[in-house]
Amino acid sequence: MMKQEKKINPITERLYNGIIKENPTLVLMLGMCPTLAVTTSAKNGLGMGLTTTAVLMLSNLMISLLRNIIPKRVRIPAFIVIIASFVTVVQLLLEAYLSPLNDALGMYIPLIVVNCIILGRAESYAYSNPPIPSLFDGLGMGLGFSVALTCIGGVRELLGAGSIFEYSIMPAGFVPINIFVLAPGAFFVLAGLTAFQNFLKASRAKVSEEEAKLIGSGCSEDCMNCGEKGCSKRFYDTDAAEEKQQRTMTVKPEKKVEQEIEDLDEVGAEQAKASEDKEKEDAE
Repeated sequence: MMKQEKKINPITERLYNGIIKENPTLVLMLGMCPTLAVTTSAKNGLGMGLTTTAVLMLSNLMISLLRNIIPKRVRIPAFIVIIASFVTVVQLLLEAYLSPLNDALGMYIPLIVVNCIILGRAESYAYSNPPIPSLFDGLGMGLGFSVALTCIGGVRELLGAGSIFEYSIMPAGFVPINIFVLAPGAFFVLAGLTAFQNFLKASRAKVSEEEAKLIGSGCSEDCMNCGEKGCSKRFYDTDAAEEKQQRTMTVKPEKKVEQEIEDLDEVGAEQAKASEDKEKEDAE
């Protein structure tokens, strides 16, 4: 019997989807403007990611709550108004409590309003799903965005300045590679991380394909009666067994035919003897 598939928690599925499966930066390639512009350091990347995460969560929740009220024909302007309101709130909080981060991110905080990640999730998920899953969808996408930006900023800061989160970790003789703190460095690091993720995904898909092939073959560990000759678990020589079975099948009919011929010969001899006896009686 086949094992029943485990039910996936929708909250866990939303988080996994945003961080790994549909990472907005490394998989969907969305939000490239802040990704390439503000990731000169891990601190800036993390700050931009968490700011976007807060806006994503709040806007997804509000749009989901109002999905039955917002007319379909004006949904995009309504989304922008809601997102702009939350971006303004977040920007004021950053300006009040995290002024250095606000100065580092600069104009890219107001540009969150038109970030395609936020508009895309509002249109594709929040507008047609309940509030709680929409909230965690925003959290998952935001965390995926934050992880990607922090990784890109960390690699650029490490190679371009020899530090991570402004803590120097490279030896004294390290010569910084200045190109990584410039615009081209963002493209190099993004391409490298994307290629690495695609490599891991391809390797994982290959393993899953081999497991699915094994499961799909219906392997029951009964190698004697198994028809899959290419199975790596096979230890029983089926070719020899099949050959022996064919020989047995061909020998049995031959013996049967010989027995039938002998029976016919005996019947024929009896009939011939009976005919001779009758002729002798007639002659007498």
